[in-house]
Amino acid sequence: MLSRVAENLYWMARYIERAEDTARLLSVNSHLMLDLPGRLPLGWAPLIEMTGSLEAFTARHTDFDERNVVHFLCADTENDISIISALASARENLRTTRDVVPREIWEEVNQLYLSVVDHAEHGVSPRRRDSFLKSVIRGCQALTGLIEGTLSHGPARTFIELGRQLERADMTTRIVDVRSASLLPQNPEELLPFENLQWMSVLKSLTAYQMYRQQVRLRVRGPDVLRFLLQDPSLPRSIACSLETLGHELTLLPRQDRPAATVSLVRADVVDADIQALAHSPSKLHAFIDELQIGFAAIHDTLSATYFVNDDTVPRVAQTQSQTQSQSHAGDNDND
Repeated sequence: MLSRVAENLYWMARYIERAEDTARLLSVNSHLMLDLPGRLPLGWAPLIEMTGSLEAFTARHTDFDERNVVHFLCADTENDISIISALASARENLRTTRDVVPREIWEEVNQLYLSVVDHAEHGVSPRRRDSFLKSVIRGCQALTGLIEGTLSHGPARTFIELGRQLERADMTTRIVDVRSASLLPQNPEELLPFENLQWMSVLKSLTAYQMYRQQVRLRVRGPDVLRFLLQDPSLPRSIACSLETLGHELTLLPRQDRPAATVSLVRADVVDADIQALAHSPSKLHAFIDELQIGFAAIHDTLSATYFVNDDTVPRVAQTQSQTQSQSHAGDNDND
């Protein structure tokens, strides 16, 4: 497989996963705001921090109100990580490589993008938002199912899976980092009555609430949620599971020693983490998440150096979330 094709498929998968996870964040936050009293300091600003787009947001908006944040993350075509921009980038990356995947996959990506374009502006209104976000999530899930059910097991599928799992791990760390910063005991008198509700929102952001109740069988508690989302080997959206899948997919490729070693190091950090210490110290948890995101950037860099074309004359589609935030955390680039 040509490295350009492999890279485009990798980025297509990352952008689809990014669109789905952004829709999940907006949906769960919308419901959470209805359940919490207005005096609690949660609001919409954490969503901007989660996506690593604080600088881009403040360049165009002064207020972190519901309307600005939802439009910025849903329908702002100038925001590289909005749902509409992510799907546009996914479509463009697949457009030039659609001959290596079944035609139905290209048609599904194209249809999903066109549907979002038609409904994004109206979809950000409170009345229509829930339906719009559910349609984005279901469209992304349908595409994932179509890939699983129609694409032969080979290099194309492997690079799609690498992109999906790395983006999924990155988004999980963002959700845990920013949402947990408002949940861990900094102002217990004010937040304690709603702690379980907020931790439930973290789980629901990752479609992990029911699986948590089945496996943990205890009330929703911070340390248990952190352990489940970071270390559970069976939850598809846990960081440990995503990294395990990444490592397995790399065994199917040649020249995988360096990328596989990088994945193993990051996964070891996750598996060996002291959850009790992290759960009782917001600063330690934030530092740990920073290290993980730097590790994810290192995984991307080794994948890029090993398998992708590194040509600065090729136009870039957009920055990744890791690079946008890290310039404080971590970074990556993508090509079309």
